[in-house]
Amino acid sequence: MLTTHLRRVLTTRSYATCASAKPSEYGQPLLASHPHLFEQNDLTPGIPSEEYKRRRKMLMSSLPDNSVVISVAAPVKYMSSTVASYKHRQASDFWYLTGFEEPDAAVILGLRSFSSISTICLIWHTEKDSSPQGYKMTLFASGNNAAKEKWDGARTSLSSAKSLFSADSALPITDFDSQLKSLSFMYSHIYVDLPPSHSSSSSRRNPKSIFKYLSSPARAEYDSILEAISSTRQRPLAPELASLRAVKSEAEQKVMHAAATISGRAHAKTMRFTRPGMTESAVAAHFEYICALSGSQRPAYVPVVASGANALIIHYTANNHLIEDGEFVLVDAGCEYNGYASDITRTYPSSGTFSEPQKDLYTAVLTAQKQLITLCHEGSSMSLYDLHRESSNLLRRELNQIGFNLGVEGDLERVLYPHFLSHPIGIGQSLTIPFFVVTLTLMSPSFLDLHESTNLDRSSALKAGNVITVEPGIYVPPTANFPKYYHNLGIRIEDEVLVGKQHPIVLSSSAPKEIADIEGACQGLLGFEPY
Repeated sequence: MLTTHLRRVLTTRSYATCASAKPSEYGQPLLASHPHLFEQNDLTPGIPSEEYKRRRKMLMSSLPDNSVVISVAAPVKYMSSTVASYKHRQASDFWYLTGFEEPDAAVILGLRSFSSISTICLIWHTEKDSSPQGYKMTLFASGNNAAKEKWDGARTSLSSAKSLFSADSALPITDFDSQLKSLSFMYSHIYVDLPPSHSSSSSRRNPKSIFKYLSSPARAEYDSILEAISSTRQRPLAPELASLRAVKSEAEQKVMHAAATISGRAHAKTMRFTRPGMTESAVAAHFEYICALSGSQRPAYVPVVASGANALIIHYTANNHLIEDGEFVLVDAGCEYNGYASDITRTYPSSGTFSEPQKDLYTAVLTAQKQLITLCHEGSSMSLYDLHRESSNLLRRELNQIGFNLGVEGDLERVLYPHFLSHPIGIGQSLTIPFFVVTLTLMSPSFLDLHESTNLDRSSALKAGNVITVEPGIYVPPTANFPKYYHNLGIRIEDEVLVGKQHPIVLSSSAPKEIADIEGACQGLLGFEPY
């Protein structure tokens, strides 16, 4: 299931036969400029051009006639003034539909042309009989600019953008304002999305904030359009894409397996690397280094490296303590690879050997986790809520067998296991959700935007092609109502699971989780070396 590229990365790391011209003439890696990253017919690494066309076709076919879609890409973010920028990451929905990664450009898909100056916008028209593909795509980009490219690197020319991204036409981004004005009055249904940084509840309700991302020269024109954009014709785009993104294609499954394999091997090597007296931050840095060495473009989220009692803090990211002998180390970390996130948690002893209390508590969590994974298939008719309820039942049973005294309600959910079992994963980042957030504010965009989709119904039955995490955890505070020998132990075991028709597939199986395998990885007995 591994791609040719990943197999090469994980073995020889040699690209000697893949020559390319430098500097690139394109604004993002493409087959012509970066052959070592691609297989034939890929538009982005691992995802063929035809798949992007299929996604757009499926979206447009699902919308009513006389609809237009506007999806805004992520702007460039700066660390200091306008000189030092952060590494750009494209907005997930926009990337899912186009594969276009450049900032300061616009892509438009539709019967008309649309664009934006400081962002990328995408527009489709759904007169389904107007073209063979059911919509027309107009791509807007900044195009070539020699003076700017001297500082920031190449941008894809308009002619190349048209051919490479299967656009019907490609126009300068400066044309966007007039086109936006036209479409806002022409169409009955305007589907619009906002950049990730402006995805709070208030900004989703107020589309005027989209204009913060447009350049100022034509601001007067934009102001005249605002009322139409915020009319009752406006529709949120994210829910329409959620159902598409939730079911992964075969190509997506391969990329996600590759991302999980990179992260899983980094977990194994990090177990080998960890020693008492080391800082948590050194462990986090080592994990990220191993992932980057294997082709990861960035961490999927800020890693958690929690030693000892720090593991009782679910989202502990300070990572600034020393790891002591005999402690558990909980590492919740994953990489992003070719646009897809991985999310894996492992807990292991800093000394390389489990103590008896550590072994007992770890076995309780692992037993529950493995049973939950067996339910992750379409035939079980389980929802994420069903899985979570079952996780509470299993953990209660396992903990009572090793000395806890837990009733039907109470300490388990409130104290020992305060977070939700699972979340969807795919494009973008991931995060463990507090259970009270799931139950009270399930669809809060400001919180759940870190997930693959903010609009997945957790009460719906799992479908083949879904990819979810399964991550039960137990966090024992030093209070008298819990057995003393488990005090300050925090354990979470998290895997990525591909839901099948009748059987689940664990994508993160390269990360050791059986006690014997963890001890073997820590002690170098499984062949994993730290580098």
